[in-house]
Amino acid sequence: MDALRQIDGWDVPFVAVGVTGTCATVATRGDTRHPVCLASVSKPVSALAALVAVEEGVIDLDEPAGPPGSTVRHLLAHVSGLPFEGVNPIAPPARRRIYSNEGFAVLGEHIAARAEMPFADYVRAAVCEPLGVTLDPRGHPGAGMHACVEDLLAFGRELLAPSLVAAETHAEMVAVQFPGLDGILPDFGRFSPLDWGLGVELKGDKAGHWTGSLTSPTTFGHFGGSGTFLWADPQRALVCVVLTTRQFGEWAKAAWPLLSDAVVREFGS
Repeated sequence: MDALRQIDGWDVPFVAVGVTGTCATVATRGDTRHPVCLASVSKPVSALAALVAVEEGVIDLDEPAGPPGSTVRHLLAHVSGLPFEGVNPIAPPARRRIYSNEGFAVLGEHIAARAEMPFADYVRAAVCEPLGVTLDPRGHPGAGMHACVEDLLAFGRELLAPSLVAAETHAEMVAVQFPGLDGILPDFGRFSPLDWGLGVELKGDKAGHWTGSLTSPTTFGHFGGSGTFLWADPQRALVCVVLTTRQFGEWAKAAWPLLSDAVVREFGS
């Protein structure tokens, strides 16, 4: 657990960290049962619920949703043309990778309408209850959920070895959607291209990545503005989760890659 001791030196009000493999947690540090706001780490949870909805026939990935010309797939991949916040599109669909909280709000409304139930209730039934987690899906579908480290470790295991969706559907989640599009990763700058799956960012060959330099190019995940992250490295069958209560900033840009590299060194196969 030498790697996880790094968090002891972080200047944050609260922090907990966990690492899991495909089947079981391998190490934790801090209070892993204390829930915090996930911020944008909510997005992969909403995305998985959306994929369950696809398999249940509630929605289709390529049905219209959002601005004219946009689909569910566009919303999940941040290419609907909607801005970070606001209902008016700033580009045509599939033209640019525009990171959008609004897109996930629209997605939640779309699924709620199709399922004829509140989106949070759908997430509970589709994701939380089957995984046996206490994650609270109320609030903004892209930024408002709350969970503890133990919840996200269980969710991470699902991302490594899917049980709620078919392997083919999971493969869609982690495949590049609308290849070749440039975009800005919030607080990290422009990437050409900025590859994204369905609700998850794909590391690929990006340099200076928040998941560090030792995670494989197949790594995917998300970070949040409340100082939270989850990454999954299928090549190493490893997931790392960090929850804090300090707003994302330069401290995180420095601390997260160092922790991630240490985790890979200690626990990666």
